[in-house]
Amino acid sequence: MDLSNLKPAKGSVRNNKRLGRGEGSGSGGTASRGHNGAKSRSGYSKKVGFEGGQMPLQRRVPKFGFKNPNRVEYSGVNLDTLQKLAEDNKVNDITPDFLRENSVVGKKDLIKILGRGELSSKLTVTAHGFSKSAQAAIEAKGGSVSIIE
Repeated sequence: MDLSNLKPAKGSVRNNKRLGRGEGSGSGGTASRGHNGAKSRSGYSKKVGFEGGQMPLQRRVPKFGFKNPNRVEYSGVNLDTLQKLAEDNKVNDITPDFLRENSVVGKKDLIKILGRGELSSKLTVTAHGFSKSAQAAIEAKGGSVSIIE
C-alpha cells in the first residue's frame, strides 16, 4: 500500500452535486424535484398520518370512553412475593425502598399490597395502599401495617 492507491472508506464520500444552479449544470430548472406540487417546494414535510387529503384513519375511527387525567396508578405486590423476599433476604421489615432495591417495583411507583398468597412470618410492611385481605393477613400473623400518605 502506498499513497497512489489510497481510497476513502466505502460510503464515506457523497456526490455533492449542486442542485438548482442553472441549466448548464445539468440539474437546474426543477432541480430534480419533478414539477409542481408540495413535494417540489422547500420546507415541505408530510404530516404524520396524512392520506393525501382523504380523511385520515385516526379521525375516521370513533372515539369512546373516558381517560381520567387524575387517575392514581399503583404497582401491585402480592403477599407471596413479600414472603419470598423476606425469606431470601432474612428481613421482617418491608419498605418501598427495600422493594425498589430488589427490583419489585419501579423508582417512582406507588405501591399497593395485594392479598394473593400466604404469609408464614411476622412482617412490618410500609406501603402506599393495602387491600383489605392483605391487611387482614398481615395482622393475623402478628405483623403491622403502615400507610404512606
